[in-house]
Amino acid sequence: MNPVRIFKFGGASVKDAEAVRNVSSILDLFPDDALIVVVSAMGKTTNALEELHRARYSGSPVEEILEHIHTFHLNICRDLLGSREAAAELMQPLMATLRAAVAAPCSDRYDREYDQVVSLGEWISTSIIHGYLESTGASSQLADARRVVRTDDRFRDARVDWTASALSITPLREALTPGSRIIIQGFIGAAPDGATTTLGREGSDFTAAIMAYLLDAGDVTIWKDVPGMLNADPKRFPDSVKLDCISFREAIELAYYGASVIHPKTIKPLQNKGIPLYIKSFIDPAAAGTVIQESTERDHLVPSFIIKDNQVLISLSTRDFSFVVEDNLRDIFDTLVQLGVRIHLMENSAISFSMVVDHDPYKQEQLLQAFAGRYAIRYNEGVTLATIRHYHDSTIRRLTEGREILLEQRSRQTVRMVMR
Repeated sequence: MNPVRIFKFGGASVKDAEAVRNVSSILDLFPDDALIVVVSAMGKTTNALEELHRARYSGSPVEEILEHIHTFHLNICRDLLGSREAAAELMQPLMATLRAAVAAPCSDRYDREYDQVVSLGEWISTSIIHGYLESTGASSQLADARRVVRTDDRFRDARVDWTASALSITPLREALTPGSRIIIQGFIGAAPDGATTTLGREGSDFTAAIMAYLLDAGDVTIWKDVPGMLNADPKRFPDSVKLDCISFREAIELAYYGASVIHPKTIKPLQNKGIPLYIKSFIDPAAAGTVIQESTERDHLVPSFIIKDNQVLISLSTRDFSFVVEDNLRDIFDTLVQLGVRIHLMENSAISFSMVVDHDPYKQEQLLQAFAGRYAIRYNEGVTLATIRHYHDSTIRRLTEGREILLEQRSRQTVRMVMR
């Protein structure tokens, strides 16, 4: 049998019934391939589930949000299955599971409870897609990612236990035959105690890479609503261009700095086994897209722009005017790890340490409280973090005109600026 292929479909590619039918038509283009099909939550469902979780913890009403999630998916089911009764039968146990998760008492482990609720978006979407494929006569199997992807208990950003996962994937490997389609959830795994974990926002890409690594796949394809990996967000840069071919090294740099096309953790397991990654358009499946592979020959040809809005620049200074030394840095990073806060940029001077993080009111309050007794704190909300790979002066001027630069870092290949 030829090596298994991994296909990943994100929220935009399964946002409605028409999109799900398109997924089915793409799978039909590969009738003889054994496919692992990794699927995200439908449309903006993850956002809705996050809103639901926040409402649950704040004591706000949740029924309207639950009803919105139910109606959205039920309408897709009705369209796909052609029957109100069949749609209701498929959705009833899925919504019962979600309602039970929301009705459970709120513990003091906010991130753990987040994973139990928000992860259900992927379970709902894969159940619907599997149900639709079965209704058309196409054979498919629905797998539970929590039985395969074993992780630690670092909720909302779980780390993969590769040894345990390699053992757990055996039944999946044995189920693969030419022409088989195994539908599995992206984004989620299971902690040692069986509790659901998530791999970080947009973590379905990482799931695809995990599957590829564990199964020694021939390749991975991420199906997007863009023609490939672009050098900039086309909504902000109308003259953006497609990167036809880049290296694993370049891709991991771009992902680390915040490129939205791929999850930052996706590249490493693929590079480790030399498995090529394709970014292709689900609108035009025959188009070439972008391939990410080993050669660095073409990396420098086109500058890439990565913009992260709604960031917070936080500066911590010692209260007694003493140097920020190794003990301070250890203290700061220990606190960040404990709170699950990820830094996008950092810089230290003699008496201060500055960092840029996402604006998250809940985590920001925790962070400020944790540091308040030990450091003098200043912070700027609503700032923008801009990164340019393979920059030159004109590209910097293009981004900074009319903006105040609060912090800037440069290397030979990359410039990063915090602006307002």
